[in-house]
Amino acid sequence: MSKTLDRMQAIFRDVLDDDGLILRPEMTAEDVETWDSLSHINLITGIEEEFGVKFTTAEVASLKCVQDLAVLVEKKLAPKP
Repeated sequence: MSKTLDRMQAIFRDVLDDDGLILRPEMTAEDVETWDSLSHINLITGIEEEFGVKFTTAEVASLKCVQDLAVLVEKKLAPKP
C-alpha cells in the first residue's frame, strides 16, 4: 500500500468509525455500509486537511474509487515545474 493510502486509511477509519477497515484501491462507497453522502464530505475534508490540499467540486465528482482519490492527492502534492 502506498504511503498516501496508508495516511488515507487512518482518515477513513476515523470518519467511517471502523478500526478494522482496510482500504483497497478499487474500493467505492458501495463497498462500505457507513460511507454515505455526509461521511463522503467528511472524508474529503479530512483528506484535504491531512495533506494540505484543496479539491474542486469537479475533481470530487470525477472520483470513482479510492485509487482515484489517492492519485488526485499525489498529483496535487507533486512539485510544480
